Amino acid sequence: YIELESGHKMPILGLGTWKSEPGKVAVAVETAIKLGYRHIDCAAFYKNEAEVGDGIKRCIKDGIVKREDLFITSKLWNTDHEKGKVLPALKSSLDMLGLDYLDLYLIHWPTGYLDRKDNIQVFDKTPNTVTWKEMENAVDQGLVRSIGVSNFNKDQILEIIKVAKKPVSMLQIENNPYLPQVDLVDFCREHKIAVTAYSPLGSGDRPWKKEDDPTLLEDKELKKVASNYNKSLAQVCIRFQIERGIVVIPKSVNPERIVRT
Repeated sequence: YIELESGHKMPILGLGTWKSEPGKVAVAVETAIKLGYRHIDCAAFYKNEAEVGDGIKRCIKDGIVKREDLFITSKLWNTDHEKGKVLPALKSSLDMLGLDYLDLYLIHWPTGYLDRKDNIQVFDKTPNTVTWKEMENAVDQGLVRSIGVSNFNKDQILEIIKVAKKPVSMLQIENNPYLPQVDLVDFCREHKIAVTAYSPLGSGDRPWKKEDDPTLLEDKELKKVASNYNKSLAQVCIRFQIERGIVVIPKSVNPERIVRT
């Protein structure tokens, strides 16, 4: 566990659900919880919160865990940054998950855009500081326990800090041995902001990957480290984050892989 600046504790290892295949997410969540996972990371944009909720419900119904044993994170999508949209978006996520509150709610990206039927991305000019105030209102209403941001840079975080009445408890960013983001992690430590690493295994299936990009899980040096310690390369990448005090959320819907990580 780590302790957030909000005063709440958060498991340092969690199950990520980004790009998890439809129809397999509920079983993955249920499997993870049965194996001892207590932290599940999800988001409205992933379009699988209902399945995540189903997995959680089964485990609570079967007496494996109580709601208070779990730490559930979700995120505000880019089309809901406006003042009147934040709380309804949050409540929609809660409904999908079947929960009364979230342990952590993040602004998914620092750039909002208008919700258009033609799906053309037109930037929403709502300042992140306005969105943050609504996040704070969610805490006051008991809908969320801790709040934070995702994919923000230093300057964008500082804008929030200047107006924040409640702590920026978390920054979630892509982070792995190929992308350690040392300066940004150090900045967060200086400002008492915890860090979560998504895509800790390199996200080899990312849509924007180039043909000549190196593949983290095929790295020869990391394979040597894994062999020396009789571990998988994925376990080495996860341990890399834990040793840095960074929360890590590997994604898998494969029960065997969930066991190994």
